[in-house]
Amino acid sequence: MSQSTTVRVGEHDLALSNLDKVLYPVTGTTKGEVIRYYAAIAEVMLPHLAGRCITLKRFPDGVTTPGFFEKRCPTHRPAFVDTYLGPGDRRGEVQYCAIESPAALVWAANMAALELHVPMALAADLESPRALVFDFDPGEPATIVQCCEVAGWVRDLLDGVGLRCLPKTSGSKGLQVYVPLNTPTTHQHAADVALAIGQMLERRHPDRVTTTMAKAVRPGKVFVDWSQNARHKTTIGVYSLRARPEPTVSTPVTWDEVEACAAGAAPLRFTAEEVVARVAADGDRWAELLTLRQVLPGGS
Repeated sequence: MSQSTTVRVGEHDLALSNLDKVLYPVTGTTKGEVIRYYAAIAEVMLPHLAGRCITLKRFPDGVTTPGFFEKRCPTHRPAFVDTYLGPGDRRGEVQYCAIESPAALVWAANMAALELHVPMALAADLESPRALVFDFDPGEPATIVQCCEVAGWVRDLLDGVGLRCLPKTSGSKGLQVYVPLNTPTTHQHAADVALAIGQMLERRHPDRVTTTMAKAVRPGKVFVDWSQNARHKTTIGVYSLRARPEPTVSTPVTWDEVEACAAGAAPLRFTAEEVVARVAADGDRWAELLTLRQVLPGGS
């Protein structure tokens, strides 16, 4: 029988269930601990979710099961969870969850939505990405170490055209670099710029970099996934947990940490507990993503 506990989160009462259920068997991490993580990280995470169509990836039976994506916000959602009309699918229009309060984040965590996936655009302007993303995916035996090396090359190229960029771990195998924009552009323009930079590195380092999606060409190389800039795509949200054997998190990192990783220091990997401590010490290292205004080459 499902046991329920009622808690007060902000101005709302939530009924939480099965808090002792283990979702990460390797570490014994329970759903209650997942909820506590999201409650603790809400202050810095919510600004990066606000105004966006959030896709949940739920793992009600834990990370040893495939889980499932949920675009359509459940009809049984509480009244304080709003929705946004976003990109549709073959079944028509989609009302996505708006995760904009600590209570909404805790509610999602109670449904075992371990992962929150976020689009580049705001719901109010689906045609204009607020950032450009480079998603670096290592093909074995390459690891995040090689991703950090490639990320450094991307940063140097962006520096050359006066663009600042911010790195974060994917929380899984790879690394991501975001270019804050917050100025008018299109998804196609962002994708074109990301592809052009990826192809430039591919020509310079053909043994280490590929922009080809076919997995057959990826072993030992870092795939620069420029296609994540497409209008319908999402990437893992900053501060989101991942459904890995351990409760790792998509974590903002510094360029000093990226350089150290590329030079052979310990790979960048952070658990929920470590991320809470990092935020307590340094705040939101990604706050600039939401405020810095930049224009892509060829833009207005």
